[in-house]
Amino acid sequence: MPEGHTLRRLATDLDTAFAGRRVHVGSPQGRFAADAALVDGSLLVGADSAGKHLFVELEHERLVHVHLGLIGSFDVHTGVDEVPPPVGQVRLRIVTTGQGPTAYADLRGATRCDLVGPARRDEVIARLGPDPLRADAEPERAWRRIKASHRPIGDLLMDQAVLAGVGNVYRAEVLFRHRVHPLRPGTTLRVGQWHAIWDDLVVLMAQGVVANRIDTVRPEHTPEAMGREPRQDDHGGEVYVYRRTGQPCLVCGSTVRTEVLAGRNVFWCPRCQPRFRSRALQSSHRPPQGPRT
Repeated sequence: MPEGHTLRRLATDLDTAFAGRRVHVGSPQGRFAADAALVDGSLLVGADSAGKHLFVELEHERLVHVHLGLIGSFDVHTGVDEVPPPVGQVRLRIVTTGQGPTAYADLRGATRCDLVGPARRDEVIARLGPDPLRADAEPERAWRRIKASHRPIGDLLMDQAVLAGVGNVYRAEVLFRHRVHPLRPGTTLRVGQWHAIWDDLVVLMAQGVVANRIDTVRPEHTPEAMGREPRQDDHGGEVYVYRRTGQPCLVCGSTVRTEVLAGRNVFWCPRCQPRFRSRALQSSHRPPQGPRT
């Protein structure tokens, strides 16, 4: 599933191509045809994202709410000489009209594409946790949920009601970068650890928007610095543990492990991210002390 940086990048691309211009809105597939007819010829105000949700705003406070789901794509094409016939199941097509460079965008495979108003947009955003890519994010909202929960931190980071926009890649990588085991209970995390994780996500995800891919390795662990081959994976990007099961850790050489957590594979290094053991548990396993003499 696309992570938050993909939606933020998509909002920027839509803004660049269409903001401030009148657009033709259609639904070649037909599933969005009735709503498309209501906004066809409208001025496109702009686009914004919140977590994994995208909102394309048109005049008169009408918004197209999109969630790409697992297989959805929203392809933006700019500077074309002509708009080609739609290919495949295009649920939504946006095309520029009038003077200026020609651009079009095709939405396919999304789990959600609805015409909504501001109240519905606000309702969706209110249900989400803070998004590291939004200037109005309040990380303390997520911290209050995390510190009160016995669920594993690896599960909490993927819960969009706790933290919006983080998916499986950023989850695995940020926990590795901060030496936190994904099964560590949220209640055991220290506030300083949370702030470090949040600050790192803000930087990493912003870099993902610019690069349009996820890179999480530090300079000393890049292929060039280590003299190793670049990662070969359809997800792209240089990472520490994500989808590197059975391969050596780039930092310590230990074998990267994986297991299923809340229905998704989670990845970690057993040496760099040792399992958390509370002081109380450690004390209970210590041999009894003899009497002092």
